Amino acid sequence: VQLQASGGGLVQAGGSLRLSCTSSRRTGSNNGMGWFRQAPGKEREFVAAISWNGSITSYADSVKGRFTISRDYAKNTVYLQMNSLKPEDTADYYCAQNRWSVAGSDATRYAYWGRGTQVTVSS
Repeated sequence: VQLQASGGGLVQAGGSLRLSCTSSRRTGSNNGMGWFRQAPGKEREFVAAISWNGSITSYADSVKGRFTISRDYAKNTVYLQMNSLKPEDTADYYCAQNRWSVAGSDATRYAYWGRGTQVTVSS
């Protein structure tokens, strides 16, 4: 399984970006998917996750109400809509496929990881 994240870029505070994560094959239909991020000099942290059927989502407190995770099975793609961006959202963002069907925040439960896409929010 190969995951490809895209959609990062430079945006001003208050702006929006939509990240996409596309799988190399029709996979993950029974797996939860998640987004994580890592800022320079910081540990990787959970951002958002979605269950296998999209019925359950979970978010880090820092992004609740601003970010929305969704998935399109026909396109084998998971999205992260990021609104009201803040400078502290600046990080490399990674998508990952969970070993299980849940929308989990535990990074150790994720078996496959994509390469990061960089998000920079200027003040």
